[in-house]
Amino acid sequence: MRALWLVAIVACKSGASPDGVALVGTSAPSADAPATYVFDSLDARLVSSDGFRGKTTVISFITTGEIQSQAEVALLVKMAENDGDKVNYAIVAVQEASGRELVEEYARFCHITFPVAMGDPAKLASDGPLGNISAIPTTVILDAAGRIVFRSSGVVTSKDLRERMPR
Repeated sequence: MRALWLVAIVACKSGASPDGVALVGTSAPSADAPATYVFDSLDARLVSSDGFRGKTTVISFITTGEIQSQAEVALLVKMAENDGDKVNYAIVAVQEASGRELVEEYARFCHITFPVAMGDPAKLASDGPLGNISAIPTTVILDAAGRIVFRSSGVVTSKDLRERMPR
């Protein structure tokens, strides 16, 4: 209960990045070219096109203070439990760098076992490497070569995600 209270209070806090560090690498891939991306992972696990190539990848862009994001995270946590290491999963928190500790606590609270990273909100809204992220949550599926095969805003059910995942 204490952790939930802390997450709720901190989720309401916002602030600018104190050092202005860009938290996302970008590229403008053509329709058939693999996407090139790198996000600031919360731990040593890479959240990048190089780190994820070779497997189907599901990346969901969320914020910690949004209920639809929490629903999407819960779906992905269950999917990851079933898929083991056959599919790459990642969460990118579209929040200022100053909210990193909140995102770390959120990941623990939601029992996220796959990589979680930070994404610069201003950068992602204008020219993100996986398309503009103007709605939260936004979920993207990439094939093993790193090409975007599906992208959707709002909560996407596990059934819908599974139907769109390359086999």
